[in-house]
Amino acid sequence: MAPKTAFGKHTAARAVSRARRHTRVRKKVVGTAERPRLVVNRSTKHMFVQIVDDSKGHTLVSASTMDAALRSTEGDKTSKAKKVGELLAQRAKDVGITAVVFDRGGNRYAGRIAALADSAREGGLEF
Repeated sequence: MAPKTAFGKHTAARAVSRARRHTRVRKKVVGTAERPRLVVNRSTKHMFVQIVDDSKGHTLVSASTMDAALRSTEGDKTSKAKKVGELLAQRAKDVGITAVVFDRGGNRYAGRIAALADSAREGGLEF
């Protein structure tokens, strides 16, 4: 029997569970021209966020920790997620987007996901 570590079968099971949650969320969450979908993609180091109009299939606004403005930011991953939320809210406001539907991508609404959502709300986006 394989040892129970953070690698191997348990990592694969975690990914399958997240994909299942994401499918369940995407059944209900659809972005329109009036309320586009705010999509969150999270990796181990970085966070990528987009605002998408699903009726056209176009990305309207995006932000990530890979942006030049945030690349040199110091701090932990949660503080970087807050900065990404602020940047996304500012860019959305510049384009004229005020209301969005939040798609957490199957991730739990805690930690970096919650920090991003809270800072985007403080920046003026309405969920």
